[in-house]
Amino acid sequence: MPRALVTPTILRNVPGNYSDILTQGGFEVVYPPDGFDTYPRANLLQVLEGVDAMLASTEPLTRDVLSQTKLRAIARMGVGYDSIEVPAASDLGIVVTITPGTLEESVAEHTVALLLGVTRDIVQRDREVRQGFWTRKPLPRMAGKTFGIVGLGRIGKAVVPRVQGLGMKVVACDPFADKEFAARHNVTLLGLNELLATADIVSLHPPTTPETHNMINRQTLALMKPGAVLINTARGAVVDEEALCEALDRGHLFGAALDVFKTEPLPTNSPLLKYENVLVCTHMGGLDCESQIATSSLAAKCIVDLYQGRWPEACVVNKQLRDGWKW
Repeated sequence: MPRALVTPTILRNVPGNYSDILTQGGFEVVYPPDGFDTYPRANLLQVLEGVDAMLASTEPLTRDVLSQTKLRAIARMGVGYDSIEVPAASDLGIVVTITPGTLEESVAEHTVALLLGVTRDIVQRDREVRQGFWTRKPLPRMAGKTFGIVGLGRIGKAVVPRVQGLGMKVVACDPFADKEFAARHNVTLLGLNELLATADIVSLHPPTTPETHNMINRQTLALMKPGAVLINTARGAVVDEEALCEALDRGHLFGAALDVFKTEPLPTNSPLLKYENVLVCTHMGGLDCESQIATSSLAAKCIVDLYQGRWPEACVVNKQLRDGWKW
């Protein structure tokens, strides 16, 4: 019987629809030991021994690691796959899948929560009340402001009606933008530099690619309007954190709201933690009760489909493997 390793911590030893799909599809479901850190190379290799498929979190699945396994499929619980060396997986005949269409509503809601959290300074107000202070000061209204979306894919599109509901104008940047969607929803398409110079809020939603790595850097931060806000619910790789700290030190930005970081969990000595106008979160933009079920179930279904000879086209990252691939 093939074995499927399930590594996301929220699923470990917590059976659900995903485990039913796997077991009914002919798999033995296995988990890392309780409290086991699957990110170090040696630990990851240990839990992958004898495993045929992986329902994965964001473990670093490099060529070195993958070449020492007998994996046939890696199903990411989410839509990002930058932690997987996809060319290596392709060379080794390992199909990589993601779960599109399962979490954009969650990320969009989280984006709005971060927006209001930082612009209304909610965390600091809460702390003050608990400490017996009662500070009241005016903060910026979002109605009438311009919200800039970098990356108008599924998630970026889901953000649009939510921020428009706050009375905001929306501009977006995406080299592959759906122009029909933009026209239908009154979204103005701009180049990146123009968007940065125009938007009061810049919200990042692109995938991690060589082109988007550190796309928010000293040069692009300098283009942003004084008093603007940066929100990142995409990937930590798209922001140069050192440059962001410099911009915050200069007082160039009103603040930032960050759900993702270059190193996760964020080290407690990170300079980002010294700023009261930076709201930080635990990379949970795509995680709510509904998305947890949807992403894990779809990831499990992808594994079973591949095992049973079906090709989950909409979910496969390395589509070039389709012709001639067999379990």
